[in-house]
Amino acid sequence: MTFLRGLLRGLRRVLRGVLLVLAAAVLFIEEWGWRPLTACMAWLAKWPPLARLEALIRGVSPRWALVLFLVPAALLFPIKLVALWLIHQGRAALGLAVIVAAKLLGTALVGRLFMLTEPQLMHFAWFVRALTWWRATKERVKAAIKRSATWRAAQVVKRRMRVMFRRFGR
Repeated sequence: MTFLRGLLRGLRRVLRGVLLVLAAAVLFIEEWGWRPLTACMAWLAKWPPLARLEALIRGVSPRWALVLFLVPAALLFPIKLVALWLIHQGRAALGLAVIVAAKLLGTALVGRLFMLTEPQLMHFAWFVRALTWWRATKERVKAAIKRSATWRAAQVVKRRMRVMFRRFGR
């Protein structure tokens, strides 16, 4: 019985580590992808035709806001399938480029649409619960990542690199 408990504890640790790495990847995309790409879309929205479109989006009903928020994700799915088909056909570089471009465009568009439709989406109780859960989970994962030995080691390397570059720049 003790062996089984030890094995389960070890498996749990490995699984937690794998999930932490996946969560870190998601947070990396959100923190260092979502914000700059959304800011880029906001800059583009200064163009008068896009500004008018955004004003229309801000004024839609909660149900239409939900549709507008979900449509880009649905439209990107076939593009990702095409990318996988390209990879299968031996055109891996092109397939990967399509996936990266779709991810960047999708993140920028969904991020901007979220910012425009969040007030309407907050009319749905299930959306409020999901968003609250996501934000709380994100904070717990960030805290777990920052407590990890890998994060602490990376921070030490980062500080040393800054010092090195400052000395080099003199």
